[in-house]
Amino acid sequence: MTPDMKITIIHPCMGRRPGERYIKSWQMESLPAAALAGASKGLASIRFFDDRMEEIDYDAPTDLAAISIETYTAKRAYQVASEYRKRGVPVVMGGFHASLCPDEVSRYAETVVVGEAEGVWPQVIQDYRSGTPKRRYDGDGASCLKEVKYDRSIFDGKKYLPIRLIETGRGCQFRCEFCAIQSFFKGAHRRRSVDSVIEEIKELRDKTKVFFFVDDNFASDLEAAKELLRALVPLRVRWITQLSIHAAHDEEFLELLNASGCEGVLIGFESTDPETIHMMNKGFALGQSGPRQALHNLKKHRVRVYGTFVFGYDNDTPESFRSALDFATEHGFYIAAFNHLTPFPGTPLYDRLVKEGRMTFDKWWIDSRYDYNTVPFSPRKMTAEDIRQNCISARKEFYSLQGMLKRIIAPANWDSGFMLRNFLPINWLHRREVSVRDKFPLGDAGWNGQLIEVR
Repeated sequence: MTPDMKITIIHPCMGRRPGERYIKSWQMESLPAAALAGASKGLASIRFFDDRMEEIDYDAPTDLAAISIETYTAKRAYQVASEYRKRGVPVVMGGFHASLCPDEVSRYAETVVVGEAEGVWPQVIQDYRSGTPKRRYDGDGASCLKEVKYDRSIFDGKKYLPIRLIETGRGCQFRCEFCAIQSFFKGAHRRRSVDSVIEEIKELRDKTKVFFFVDDNFASDLEAAKELLRALVPLRVRWITQLSIHAAHDEEFLELLNASGCEGVLIGFESTDPETIHMMNKGFALGQSGPRQALHNLKKHRVRVYGTFVFGYDNDTPESFRSALDFATEHGFYIAAFNHLTPFPGTPLYDRLVKEGRMTFDKWWIDSRYDYNTVPFSPRKMTAEDIRQNCISARKEFYSLQGMLKRIIAPANWDSGFMLRNFLPINWLHRREVSVRDKFPLGDAGWNGQLIEVR
């Protein structure tokens, strides 16, 4: 390797149908790519390709290809890696899936980074430069979040959704059975310093109308979150985030949400059945008078809700979908997601279903028979196909014209002129994508190459 090392960072898409545009609502900035570019400053020149919106120039000169993958993008990532490796370019892979399935990922990459990569990335570069790379590096998550720097110049010229992503913390203290976050971070949660987050927002606030704090759980540490919220108040910015429902019972936190410019929160309700919630190891969501009281509190403080539900647990029947739909409509959710339960590798859910012999695909994320919306296990009280069809029907009804009109009149959705103006465009976008997402392929369906494994 030469001192002026060239590294190509790739964000793989989930998949692609030949001749079709990629799903618009999935086209947000890639913070992992920006963090990797930031960690490369002064050590290498960077080229970035976002596979969701542009063609990858595999023949552009480079010394190393770096790919961050999630389980849903693994199949496409292996295709991309093979294109580089057949050209003699070594590949480094990291990210959630690389940490959950390092042995599998190592079949398609010279090097795998397990855990959070920023802290070890300079060493990876140095080892490749000196010709002594390792097959595996283990990231030090405890320290790297404090030092992370994002190089957003790699996003220049790319037409992402008009929202800036900010990371204020990582991880979550809850241990929900189905969640890969708890497997990756092992129940730990850490936050960036308030000063570093505020400095970043100040640098970006003239370039965006709204920020998305992409934390796994913004409210995992409520007192630390309040400290940040107090610092946000004078900045007068608009922002959204995702958090656990327990925070909606803290009056001071809700007051600060409103005062600091929070326009909406994503909350995983998952189910309206308390027994199912307990099966998920999510009993904390039922505390302090439960979800209805939490929603009452959010409405009082004029915070809009993006609610998510999952279906496929042992108690779920067709009535479960109706209950979730009625709940989301009754409470005027700004938007909502109705998805089948997905057993991600490395989670207690996946291990349990394997032990019970209920997985219908060995590794659904790379199985040629699998596509988006397919349920990869055998449910108890419904067929896999019934769950798929009911998820689609729930989305269609929720985003129907009648469904949108019922929800747009909710007081919280009227409270913010900005969010009201965007209600129909955002809901219409989700309405258009209901059928597009169904049976969406994992991996590029038009790719004719051959997967090349490391020997």
